[in-house]
Amino acid sequence: MNEEIRFYRASGKYGFLSNLYNKEITFEEQIFRNSEEAYQYGKPKDRATAEWIISAPKPHLCAIAAHSLLVFDITPNWNKTKVDRMYRVLKAKFTHEELKSMLLNTGNATLIEDSKADAFWGVGKKGTGKNMLGKLLMQVREEIREEERMGILPDLI
Repeated sequence: MNEEIRFYRASGKYGFLSNLYNKEITFEEQIFRNSEEAYQYGKPKDRATAEWIISAPKPHLCAIAAHSLLVFDITPNWNKTKVDRMYRVLKAKFTHEELKSMLLNTGNATLIEDSKADAFWGVGKKGTGKNMLGKLLMQVREEIREEERMGILPDLI
């Protein structure tokens, strides 16, 4: 049976998997304090609201502010583009050598965002949610492995 790594908070051994983990990232030519900010910055349709959201003093407050946006404040087609944005944010996050190494050290474990409140990014209160964050993290992990394999192959020839 495949090992599972469950994460939720930005602390502990696997806290780095959380978007609330405070590690600066550069995304879309802008510096964000963490991946939650980089992701949520794309949700509002106007930049003033986006700037207000990422000015929150803590990452979880940024998420709360973004979740409270009304439909007319949200970028059109957000539900169709949010997964791609999260994927691109995670790709940027794991360009940090330290974080990349930590992600690779999760081996082949199934990564599960153990959020009881979110059945899309996590597993939700019933434990049957989509776990999209975990799935994207595993995709990024595999792509990093493939990129490293590709980087090694030319040296072997």
